[in-house]
Order: sequence, then C-alpha cells, then structure tokens
Amino acid sequence: MSSSRTSADRDAARIESLIGGEDGDLAELGVDVEAVEITPAGKRRVLRVAVDKDGGVTLDDVASATKIIDAAIEATDVMGEQPYTLEVTSRGVDRPLTLPRHWRRNQGRMVKATLADGQTLVGRIVASDDAQVTLRVDGTEQVLDQAEITKALVQIEFNRKDDH
Repeated sequence: MSSSRTSADRDAARIESLIGGEDGDLAELGVDVEAVEITPAGKRRVLRVAVDKDGGVTLDDVASATKIIDAAIEATDVMGEQPYTLEVTSRGVDRPLTLPRHWRRNQGRMVKATLADGQTLVGRIVASDDAQVTLRVDGTEQVLDQAEITKALVQIEFNRKDDH
C-alpha cells in the first residue's frame, strides 16, 4: 500500500507541475492550483484538483479549468493506462491557510489559529501580507508572523455579525 501511495503522490506532484505554475494556461485564467490528489476508486482512480483565485472561483472558472487540465493530462502519459475520473473543485473552507495568498483571499473571515507556543486564537482576518497576519481577537488587533502560526482554519459562520 505504501508503494502505491508513494506512486500516487509522485503522480500528483507531476500533474501539479504540469498544470500549475506562472506560465501555464491556468495562470492565464488567474487560477492557482491548491491541491492535487489521486485516490483509488475501485478499478478507477479519482484525480481531484482544487483551484482558487482572488475573489473566489465561479462555476465558469471551474469549467474552464477542467477543460485546460483535461487537455494537459491527455497530452501526456502522466495518468498511465488505468482509467480515471477528473474532478476539479474550489479550495473549500476545510483546507488550512498555509500561504500568504490564502490569508489575503480570506480577509474578513473568522479563523482559528494555533501558534507555535500552543496558544489558540480565534479572530477575524483584518489584514495580511507575505510575512504577517493581523487578526482582530475580542476587539483587539494582534499582528502575528505567519511563521509562528502552525495551523489556521477558516471558521464557518452561519449568523455572522459584520464587525469590520
């Protein structure tokens, strides 16, 4: 099992390098590749590609990205002979914020952040740049270095009180 997992991870990395990057067709759409996963599904495999862009992706963005990704994969042998299903999706809120663009794209959202010292903060993203994030926690703004945040997840708000 671990050798197939390693093979799937290797294939996913090859696919990400094939379709991602600043010079690719997805970049022309303004879309970033956030994750590539290959999972077994019976005799088939599922190739799941998560994409995102500033302002969020629309259904039209996902449709255009799907066409581009499909064409790029079909032009190579990266998926081999075994059948697969391609799924292109938005990044979703369940993925951790790990890059500066994730923080920028979620400005105004509530996050739960775990710091390197074990402290947990829940606050709204007020601002961010390539090195720091400003969270409003209990009415007070706290500036954090992104390097000191070990995990951060967007919190789903059903009854959001607009406080920014």
